[in-house]
Amino acid sequence: MRQRFVNTSKPMWNRVQETVSYLQNRTGFSPEYGVILGSGLGSFTDDITIEHRIPYAEIPNFPVSTVQGHAGALVFGTIGSKKVLAMQGRFHFYEGYGMQQVTFPVRVMKYLGISKLIVSNASGGVKNTYQVGSIVLITDHINLMPEHPLHGPNEDRFGPRFLNMSAAYSKKMISLAEQIAQELSIEIQHGIYLALQGPTFETPAEYTMVKNLGADCVGMSTVPEVIVARHMDLEVFGLSVITDMATEASIETVSHAEVLAAAQKAEPNVRKLIKGLIQAY
Repeated sequence: MRQRFVNTSKPMWNRVQETVSYLQNRTGFSPEYGVILGSGLGSFTDDITIEHRIPYAEIPNFPVSTVQGHAGALVFGTIGSKKVLAMQGRFHFYEGYGMQQVTFPVRVMKYLGISKLIVSNASGGVKNTYQVGSIVLITDHINLMPEHPLHGPNEDRFGPRFLNMSAAYSKKMISLAEQIAQELSIEIQHGIYLALQGPTFETPAEYTMVKNLGADCVGMSTVPEVIVARHMDLEVFGLSVITDMATEASIETVSHAEVLAAAQKAEPNVRKLIKGLIQAY
C-alpha cells in the first residue's frame, strides 16, 4: 500500500478538529477507550461488537499504514457496556512519517471522547526472565527516537509546553491488569520499554546497549503515542509481547514473519487481558 502524506500546512489543531468532525458526522460515536493494536495483535477487534469500521484511506488527514500485519482501519464499537475505538494498525516513524503524523490519531481519539488509551506492541526482550511469547506490562519507557512528537511550537489547547512524564503509565490500570491476569491464570511480566526508530532489528551490540541503559525490551513504536496521550492528560496502559530474545540464535534468525507469528501465538491471552481491563475499569 502506498503512503499518503497529508497536507501539513494547516495547523495541527485545525486538522484534528476537521478529522474529528468528519468521524462524528459519520458515526455519531463517542468512545471512552482508545486501543492501538500492534503487529500481529489486530484480531482483538473480534472481541468488539462493531458499529463502524472505517479504512484509514477514507479519513481526512490520516496517514495510511504500510506495514504487513497492520490492517489499517478505525473500529468503533462496544465491549460490554464500554464504548471503544480501536486502531487496527498504527503508524511508524520508519515508514517515513513525521512524529506529528505518527501521533495524529491519538489527538483525534482524545477529541472524539476517549479518556483512557491502551497501547500494545511486539518487542525484543533482553531480560533473562522473558521468553518468546511473554506478555509484559510496561511500567516505564526510555525514548531514543530521533524526533520528538512535541517538537515545535506548543498548542496550549492540547497540553503544556513542558510535560511531566514521571507517571506515563497508569499505576491503577497496571494494578487492575495484574488482578485480572491472576484471575484468568495468565502469566505476565513487567518491564521498561525502549524505543528506537527502526526498521532494522537490533544488532548484538545494540541489544547490549538496551540492557545496559536499564530497559527490558526494545521496539519501534508506542513511546511517541504515549507522550502525546499524556500531553492531553489521557490515562495510559501499555502492553508488549516479546517476539524475539537477545540470544545469538534469536538475533540470527529474527524476521518480521517470525515476529508476527510469535505475537499471534500470544494474542488470545492478550485479548482476554485487554478485554477484562476495559470491562472492569
